[in-house]
Amino acid sequence: MKINSNSNVQIAVVGLGLMGSSIVVSLLVAGHQIIGLAPIPGEKDAATSRIISLLKHADSCGILQRELGYYIQRLHITESYEDIAGCDYVQECVVEDKVIKEQVYHKIASYVRPDAVIASNTSAIPISELQGLVPNPQRFVGVHWAEPAYMTRFLEITCGEKTDLVIAEYVLNLGQSWGKEPTLLKKDIRGFITNRLMYAVYREALTLIEQGDTTLEDADKVFRYDVGSWITLMGIFRYLDFMGRTDYINTYEKLIAKLSNRSDVPAIMEKMVSQNAKGTHNCNGLYSYTEEEAQAWNEAFARFNKDIYELASKYRRLLLTKVV
Repeated sequence: MKINSNSNVQIAVVGLGLMGSSIVVSLLVAGHQIIGLAPIPGEKDAATSRIISLLKHADSCGILQRELGYYIQRLHITESYEDIAGCDYVQECVVEDKVIKEQVYHKIASYVRPDAVIASNTSAIPISELQGLVPNPQRFVGVHWAEPAYMTRFLEITCGEKTDLVIAEYVLNLGQSWGKEPTLLKKDIRGFITNRLMYAVYREALTLIEQGDTTLEDADKVFRYDVGSWITLMGIFRYLDFMGRTDYINTYEKLIAKLSNRSDVPAIMEKMVSQNAKGTHNCNGLYSYTEEEAQAWNEAFARFNKDIYELASKYRRLLLTKVV
C-alpha cells in the first residue's frame, strides 16, 4: 500500500453520530485535516453543530492547542462519497447493522484507492465477517474507540482473518501518533479484548445482585474505591507483581469454581432493554436520575476524563524517566 507519513495521512470519518463526531474531534486534535461524511440525508447540519460543540468542550478542557477556528477550518463535512476519493484511511462509524454497513462499504470502496485502509469502529460484529463485504479485504481492520474519543487513550485494533498484519501495524503506529495507547488483537475473537473482560465482570456482578448477595451500589463501590484506585496506573497484571502475594494460586483454585458461568442474559439487563433504559441519556437506567442529576453526572464524567488523562500521562512520563 501507499504509506504516507502520519501527519500527511488523508483521513475520512463516515458516520457522524455521537461516536463518529467524537472521533473527528480526536483526529483534528491530533493534527489531521478531516473529511466528515454524513451518509444520512439531512444529517450534515446536525453533525456540524455536534462536532463544533464537542470542539468547544475539548477547548474548555484545555485539550486544544490552537484557537477553535483553526480546527474548524481543517474540517470538511460532506454528504458526498466523491469527497473521500483521495483518502488513505477511512473510519466507519455507522450503526451496528450489517446490512447498512455493507451498503456503506460498497460506496466507500467505489471511490477510494484499492489499497486505502478501511476501518470499522464496531464492537459487536466480527471483523472477519465485515471484511468479507469489502474488495481487497486485507486492508480492512477493526479500530474500536472509547467515548469521548478525544479524552481517552484507549484504542483497540483488531485483525480479521484476512487482514494484512502490515496494515494492522501501520494503523497501530497511526494510533500512537494520535496520542493513544493502542492494543493489537491479531485474532478476530467475539467481543474483542475490552468487551470480553467487561462482560465477564458484568456477568459476575449481576449474578451476585440477582442472588441478593450484594447491591448495585455496593458493587459500584468496590470498583470505584478498590479497582479504581490502581487500575489506571497498573492495569491488572502489573498489579499482581506489585502486590507480590503468594496466595493467588490457592485463591484461584478455591474461587474459580464458584464464579458464574451462566450463558443467559441477566434479568436486570433484559428489563433495561424492555424499558428502553439509556441511563443518563433519558434519565432511566440501573439507577434513576432527575434531569439535573443526569447533567451533573455527564459534566463530572467529562471533567474526570480530562483529569485522569492528564494523571495517566504524568505518571507514564515519570515511569519512563525512571526506567530509561
